This record gives sequence, C-alpha cells and structure tokens, in this order.
Amino acid sequence: MNFSGMLASGHTELWEVAPRVIGLRTLFVNVAFIELNPSDWILVDTGLGMYAGSVHNTAMERFGKPPRAIILTHGHFDHVGGLKELLEVWDVPVYAHPLELPYLTGKEDYPPADPAVGGGLMSMAAPLYPYRGIDLGTRVVPLPADGSIPGTSEWRWVHSPGHSPGHISLFRDNDKVLIAGDAFLTVKQESAFHVIKQDQEVHGPPAYFTTDWEDAEKSVRQLGLLDPQIVLSGHGAPMHGIELSQQIAHLCRYFKELAVPGQGKYV
Repeated sequence: MNFSGMLASGHTELWEVAPRVIGLRTLFVNVAFIELNPSDWILVDTGLGMYAGSVHNTAMERFGKPPRAIILTHGHFDHVGGLKELLEVWDVPVYAHPLELPYLTGKEDYPPADPAVGGGLMSMAAPLYPYRGIDLGTRVVPLPADGSIPGTSEWRWVHSPGHSPGHISLFRDNDKVLIAGDAFLTVKQESAFHVIKQDQEVHGPPAYFTTDWEDAEKSVRQLGLLDPQIVLSGHGAPMHGIELSQQIAHLCRYFKELAVPGQGKYV
C-alpha cells in the first residue's frame, strides 16, 4: 500500500503488546491502552486528530468506560491530535511533565520541524507539520514529582527529554515493559518507505522535531539501562527479546553516528 493509500484508508493496527497493554497505530503514530485492574485503565497519548474516533471506539470495545486519566509522553501534534475531541466526551484529567505544560496551555509553541535533517520523505514534508501549542487550560496538570503514575503502583514515568523538554516514557518494573514515546523508535521515522513497510529496527527520535541532541542521547542511555524487554515506541511496531536488547545497546553505543543528523538547525 502506498502512502497516499494509507492516508485515504485511515489505516490502523491493534497489538497485544504485553499483559494488560494494548497498542493502537493511528496511521504512523501509536497510542497505548494500559489496564490497571479489571475496572480501570489509562490512555497514553491520543494519536493523530483524524483518529479520535478509532481511539474512542477501541477504548469502549475493550473497557466499556472512559480512562482514569490520559498521560502524554509529550505534546507534538501527532501525539495530541485527538485529545480535545476525546475530552469532549471523557471528563478525565490529562497529565504531562511540568516542562511540557507551556506547550499544552497555550503559552508557547514548539520550534518548527526541520526538513534539513534528511533521511527521506517524512523529513522533506516536515514544513507541513503543525508545531503550534494547544491550550487545554486546567484540564492538564503536572505529573507527580515522585515519578508515580496516578492510579497505579506498577508503572512509573521517566523523564526522557531531547525530543522535547518535558518528554517522558513509562516503565513497568515487574516485567520491564517500556512505553518509550519518541525518546527512541522502532522504525526509521524520517523515511516514508520504512514507515509504510513498518520495518522493525531501533532508531533515535524523529530527527525533524528533535531539538536537543545531547539530552536525546542521555535519554536513550537512561532508558537502555532499564533493560526493557518489551517496547512500544511512539512510532513503529512493538519489539521484544534479544533483538530489542541488542539494538538498543547498539544505538546507545553509536548514537551520534546512527541518530544525530549531519546537518540541521538543531544539530
């Protein structure tokens, strides 16, 4: 299927990522449904705006009720696109890192995406990507400073900046499941060819929106030290096992060569 065909068809894919963790791909960005107990769950990110209905319908089919909360890994357009529409039908709190709040309360815009980083069609199209902040007002609140996730003792959040100042990832210690957001990916997001094929390979964060490469490298190393055994990143199919561990180690060792673009205004 070509890229225009995917846009026309409204492509989605559902994964059973790990026990009580479901992933939904909305065209080229993932959201996660985390079951906390048989009667409670949380949503991580909301995907592209045109997929709010898919997110809502999947949630109702699987859980039959709104989430306890929505957790944002960060506020880029492809991770919050359906958020306002979902909040019209779900009266739930939204949590994000304090450093991400200016972009979620209308106070600041993100730096524009940089097409000069190269790597493929997704980078070339970067000038078309929205970068304005959104204003959720009092619906968005800061995550607890102790790293906890409201409503669960199994999961914790980890500050993983670089792609954005307040970027976070979520980790479940008992089985080492990582919701990585865009701290690192399991597809080469700069290339439409790889995005369409969904080739599984650990890569750095989307280069066209990453503004602090020093922090991005530190974040990848920090997440690598957690030794994740199952990963759902913001883009790409879930990965697990020895192949995942080897590729994360390789990215940590050669981050500058593999992830940092040779040119670009944020390099």
